[in-house]
Amino acid sequence: MHNITLIPGDGIGKEVTSAACKVIEASGVSVNWDIQEAGASMIERHGTPLPPPVIQSIKKNRIALKGPITTPIGSGFSSVNVALRKAFDLYANVRPCRTLPGVSSRYEKIDLVIIRENIEDLYAGVEHMVGDDAAESIKIITRKGSERIVKFAFDYAVKESRSKVTVVHKANIMKYTDGLFLEVARNVAERYPSIQVEEMIVDAMCMKLVQVPERYDVLVMPNLYGDILSDLCAGLVGGLGVAPGANIGDEIAIFEPVHGSSPKNAGKNMANPTATILSGVLMLKHLGEIASALKIEKAVMNVLKKGRHLTYDLGGSATTDAFTDAIISELTELTSLS
Repeated sequence: MHNITLIPGDGIGKEVTSAACKVIEASGVSVNWDIQEAGASMIERHGTPLPPPVIQSIKKNRIALKGPITTPIGSGFSSVNVALRKAFDLYANVRPCRTLPGVSSRYEKIDLVIIRENIEDLYAGVEHMVGDDAAESIKIITRKGSERIVKFAFDYAVKESRSKVTVVHKANIMKYTDGLFLEVARNVAERYPSIQVEEMIVDAMCMKLVQVPERYDVLVMPNLYGDILSDLCAGLVGGLGVAPGANIGDEIAIFEPVHGSSPKNAGKNMANPTATILSGVLMLKHLGEIASALKIEKAVMNVLKKGRHLTYDLGGSATTDAFTDAIISELTELTSLS
């Protein structure tokens, strides 16, 4: 029995996390879901989108599955996602992007992973006004932060039998901050002689990902570039609706879809739960439930390939429930064959 914190989130969060929970349970994994509410709806009741019970639950269970949470643009409360990453030192953001059967894309054979530093860089949130007419944000890159994320990327490549790590930077312009990141990456790379290493300036990386994404394997980079490139890569394989994610630290891990809360679609039973279900797959692998994770992954691929129960964003008209039921049906069939 796994005790897992479940944070449904805002907007379509409750629908997509409910779908993921049903699929995980149908795979045969025994889970005690510790449901905790966070997000915009908690501000009126608790004065914060991230009430203390959420923190306590994650600290106790050490693993969480989380739905999307709304972050206002320009004003209002700060990002719950960033707050959770800082609270638990979830320094590694892992976002796989690969071509999926039946999902519209101009590309074939994409199978890459963005490894994004999750704590530092401009997302450290050190910014202020300079008088009335200027604002200043401080970019923070440390040797410790750079070393552990680059080491994480190389360890991930070894564990997942991947052959190349591309270090993404802008050290030609930001010679101190990105220069330090690149220096540390070169030093870490020397410990992994079996892994091919490549360095790429971030703007050139964007171009190459659009031109020849199949050439890339594991990409590691500072926070801001990772945020941008992971969305770019999601676009290459069909959009945010099929993009899973994980935030991993030394002691605690939180798994969540890359997409937002889409409040306009909340409660309509039309949201695509693929990204959340695949985030659940990442979570099960992290927990050592490999057989169930692979079975869910296969069931999702089968449903996408058959194309009969796809949600609107995938070119179909199926409801969230119908899509979920189709995956569970595939799981049942796969179980009977095993």
